[in-house]
Amino acid sequence: MNKFRFTINALAVAAFVLTVASFTQAQATRTWVSGVGDDVNPCSRTAPCKTFAGAISKTAVDGEIDCLDPGGFGAVTITKAITIDGTTGSGFGSILGAGTTAINVSIQATSGSNTVELRNLSINGAGSGINGISVSGTTFAGVKLFVEHCVIFGFRGGSGTTQGNGIRDPRAVAGSLFVYDTLLKNNRTDGLQLIGNSGTVDATVENSQAEANDGAGFSSSGGAKRMFIRRCTASKNGLQGFKGDLATGMQINDSMTTFNGTAGIQGDNAAGISVARTLIAGNTGNGIGLGGGSIVSYGNNEVSANAGNENFSAGGTPLK
Repeated sequence: MNKFRFTINALAVAAFVLTVASFTQAQATRTWVSGVGDDVNPCSRTAPCKTFAGAISKTAVDGEIDCLDPGGFGAVTITKAITIDGTTGSGFGSILGAGTTAINVSIQATSGSNTVELRNLSINGAGSGINGISVSGTTFAGVKLFVEHCVIFGFRGGSGTTQGNGIRDPRAVAGSLFVYDTLLKNNRTDGLQLIGNSGTVDATVENSQAEANDGAGFSSSGGAKRMFIRRCTASKNGLQGFKGDLATGMQINDSMTTFNGTAGIQGDNAAGISVARTLIAGNTGNGIGLGGGSIVSYGNNEVSANAGNENFSAGGTPLK
């Protein structure tokens, strides 16, 4: 009897080990999705999954999910370092985020390189989406988020300023946000919102556009937040083109802010903003909006045809 029990236990242990090994092997470094795929598939190129949510559980840490065609691949919560690349031969992979947040980044413990890369995606809120890309405020310290070559639009659902954003990063811990070659348009609140008084988060934004959002195009709020902007356009936003608030730091270079409702550039509550080689023109409100912050010119900007104030901060000697 004892021998029999020992044999049964040994078989049980062996089965468990084989199950774990099988699960580990099932997590591939590269997986695939297709509009005609199925989430019961292994997410291989010849047997792709249908959604990003279905593929992510079968993709290893620091692995990559690729798209075989420009299908709609559903909302996804990202809990580990990963790349999602929507590049296809005939367009972008897409996410329809009606009534929800399309991509939620929520990494709660160290995960490989602690890097999330989102590339070549069309992310559509369909008028009722909550946020296009949202980073959890409790995401693990040091996580780096890259958003490259994306279009994020139509997130007009929810209520209050925490919802209705193209990209929202309220992290309470240190981290980095990089946004390159991305269009943020027609969202109910801000195109890009970096917010929160705790957590040193640096945002680098380049070659991107924020247009026709109801709030600000690009906003940074909080003493531990910094946003560096280069070659970007903020146009026809309901409030400000660029907004700094609550002692945040913002540097704007080689950019353009036009036809915005409240101000081309707004500096509130001890925000420190410096501006170089930037066109500030045709704004319905102020060209330069001063609400307790400082907006300093390098002396090489073009400011004209704004309905209100066009003067930088008093004493704003051109910087070297």
